[in-house]
Amino acid sequence: MELRTGLQFAAILVLGTVAGTTFGIWRGYNPSNWDAATFMEVHKGAVRGLNLLIPVMGAAALALVVVLAVLARQRSTAFWLYVATVALIVIAAAVTRFLNQPINAQVMQWTATGMPGDWTEIRGQWWQWHELRTVISMAAITLLTAGVLADRGT
Repeated sequence: MELRTGLQFAAILVLGTVAGTTFGIWRGYNPSNWDAATFMEVHKGAVRGLNLLIPVMGAAALALVVVLAVLARQRSTAFWLYVATVALIVIAAAVTRFLNQPINAQVMQWTATGMPGDWTEIRGQWWQWHELRTVISMAAITLLTAGVLADRGT
């Protein structure tokens, strides 16, 4: 397997896993109707399992796609699709880091008897930012796939 093919495979696998994770949370774990105890328990479990893993995978996907863009710099369509993918990964990472993760840190401090009175608003804010990063992540994997297809056609 040539280097470019291996990098393409790895990038699709890693970014696809990140996008699939956000999509799965969006479709399977909408907390809008959960009571306080359920929300806190499920959210804390997700944070413990994903709060480090997904950003590391996102960083790996970013690095892989940057390398693909460098390798495709002579193939305009593939290059610009990779660049657009990089931009979307960076935007999704910023949403996660500066909007979702601060809320995660708050929730991790909550106890069953010590939840803030506005916990539903905080939950709603987290969900809003999660929906945004899901859309961005799905767009990123779409552009990456298009970039790989354009790159393979040359």
